[in-house]
Amino acid sequence: MNEDILYIDTDEYEEREVVFGDEDAGKRLDAVLAERFPDLSRSRIQGIIEKGGVRPENFGNSTKVKAGDIIRITVNERISLTAMPEDIEIDVVYEDEDVLVVDKARGMVVHPAKGNVTGTLVNALMGRYGLSGVNGGIRPGIVHRIDKNTSGLLVVAKNDETHMALAEQFAAHTIERRYKAIVLGGLREDEGLVDMAIGRDPKNRQRQAVLPGGKRAVTHWRVAERLTGRMGAHTLLELELETGRTHQIRVHMAAIGRPVLGDDLYGPARGFSAGEGQYLHAAVLGFAHPRTGEHMRFESTLPAYFTGMLDKLR
Repeated sequence: MNEDILYIDTDEYEEREVVFGDEDAGKRLDAVLAERFPDLSRSRIQGIIEKGGVRPENFGNSTKVKAGDIIRITVNERISLTAMPEDIEIDVVYEDEDVLVVDKARGMVVHPAKGNVTGTLVNALMGRYGLSGVNGGIRPGIVHRIDKNTSGLLVVAKNDETHMALAEQFAAHTIERRYKAIVLGGLREDEGLVDMAIGRDPKNRQRQAVLPGGKRAVTHWRVAERLTGRMGAHTLLELELETGRTHQIRVHMAAIGRPVLGDDLYGPARGFSAGEGQYLHAAVLGFAHPRTGEHMRFESTLPAYFTGMLDKLR
């Protein structure tokens, strides 16, 4: 992939049907589909399958197909856009030859995607820092993400070796990630955990949902402050991710009836905070330095938008 070109998927879908024959029997699903559709790379096919773009849903990348199996694959039309470095102010809290730790502002998208081609963290980093090329041109250096309206800490890899080492830590769930969130309503207990599998919502591709066939997701929470002012009951929570699924905290909090304040996707679309974005902040990030093995731990203070809301709710 050309590192100067960004590829994004549009909302235009094409559905393709595949009937597997004797020559396909015993092969992995992703491998067979790559043979059938030379216009799709194997990595792209794997991404489509992981995001629920194949029906029946019980077919995964490593599923061995049988003669006579029939599947339908939904493919987005893909377009390419040229990305340019931009002079955007970002808060770099740590830098060495291998890693950057950035305190991302609320409202900034991490990497270009449909609807957010410019003004992203990647645009800000390009041309200013050397970045790993593991994820190609669309996500150079990006090992993990936080949502547009989630603020706080994330680590960026400056070379491929660092990227792979950090990715292994994320896969092994050894990265420390602690968040603070304001949620609607009160909680009786002082702490607890949510252990509910998450997958793409079959009714809305923009959402994730608690699904029996989803990937295991575990969120630990602890009450930091109960807010009982004139705006009604709210709770400030400290949360720790044991796993790192897309929108995990937002989905889990909504699932237990305590959606994150301002979250229009998983919470109420109306109210005094509607349209502002969720009150969710990545406050702590810890990891083993990929080169030295030293434990690195960073903390981010709550930004003004968050503390201002806490003052209103107290």
